[in-house]
Amino acid sequence: MKNITVSLDDDIYRRARVKAAEMDTSVSALVKKYLVELAGLETDFERRKRLQNELLANVKVHRFSASDRLTRDEVHERKVR
Repeated sequence: MKNITVSLDDDIYRRARVKAAEMDTSVSALVKKYLVELAGLETDFERRKRLQNELLANVKVHRFSASDRLTRDEVHERKVR
């Protein structure tokens, strides 16, 4: 486990300590929680890759096929009433 040092203005540190005390935790625990959440966030590339994989899995489940498409004539066919 690594330790880090963070420099803050006295006023910011005081307010953070008060907020942490209200939450029954420490400033260190709040910073750790924030960094863990930040590091766990997906990058844009990871998010797009996940969405692509979900889409491809969905297409495979529904077994889409080009042969299921309408012909050009069927698409433009109009019913006359």
